Amino acid sequence: MAIGAVLPQMRAETAALQADLTKLLGLRDDIRAQQANLEHERDELNVQRSNLAPMIEARQQALHEAEAAKAAQGERARALAAQATSIKDLIARMEAESEAAKRAALAAREADAAREAADAALSREQRAAALAAPFHDPARLAPAAAFVDLKGRLPLPASGQILRRFGTPDGYGGSEKGLSIGARDMGVVIAPADGWVAFSGPYRSYGQLLIINAGGGYYIVLAGMARINVNVGQFVLAGEPVASMGDGSAQTAATIAIGAKQPILYVEFRKDGTSIDPGPWWARSDTRKVGG
Repeated sequence: MAIGAVLPQMRAETAALQADLTKLLGLRDDIRAQQANLEHERDELNVQRSNLAPMIEARQQALHEAEAAKAAQGERARALAAQATSIKDLIARMEAESEAAKRAALAAREADAAREAADAALSREQRAAALAAPFHDPARLAPAAAFVDLKGRLPLPASGQILRRFGTPDGYGGSEKGLSIGARDMGVVIAPADGWVAFSGPYRSYGQLLIINAGGGYYIVLAGMARINVNVGQFVLAGEPVASMGDGSAQTAATIAIGAKQPILYVEFRKDGTSIDPGPWWARSDTRKVGG
């Protein structure tokens, strides 16, 4: 009777032990499966690492070569700037002796030809519609409109007061060949129009000088910045930040001529080697905003 009373409890405990053992066996099998998966994933990761290693090495080599080419390009630009006797001469030397500037000039000529062919196929209404929004496509790789057709549409490259305009007396018996803007300390400088960078770097007493080939024989000259963010040969979009001003402590030709304590951005438009009045190109809202 005593054994009969204990047997049901023993059977229940035995069944519980069997259930626990079954769970443990299942867990062991899961652990083994997970270990097998981990080993498989580890093997795949090792294969991927082996495949990526030459790619990473090639990328690092390409970056190293790009940095070296950029440094060599900068050295070449500085050497040509030291030899140039004028901005006109500087542009000519860059496009004759700098590979990046050569490519930029070629790209500008090809873009001019392609646009002229495309414009010839458009009706007057279609061409007017295209000119209504020349900066609409942010993915463009060439100017959407000829520079000559952008009169009254370009933004000023910096915020500030216009201190001197094209044609006004320069104080040395001549007349101003460009526009001088009293910019903000550390202010951002944007590209007024689409184009290819023909020169980027220090030049004489101009401070940091940026020249943009806008196509059609037009060039935009920006001078007096403290830092330039774009390189020779690069295509820039109208409104794109390309440089920044300093705090006014650096003395450039423009700050000395005006006697200003603030940074001065000098802007000059050139056509076929000659300075032209940039006034007709600025958007009226911008010229009203900055005053002068």
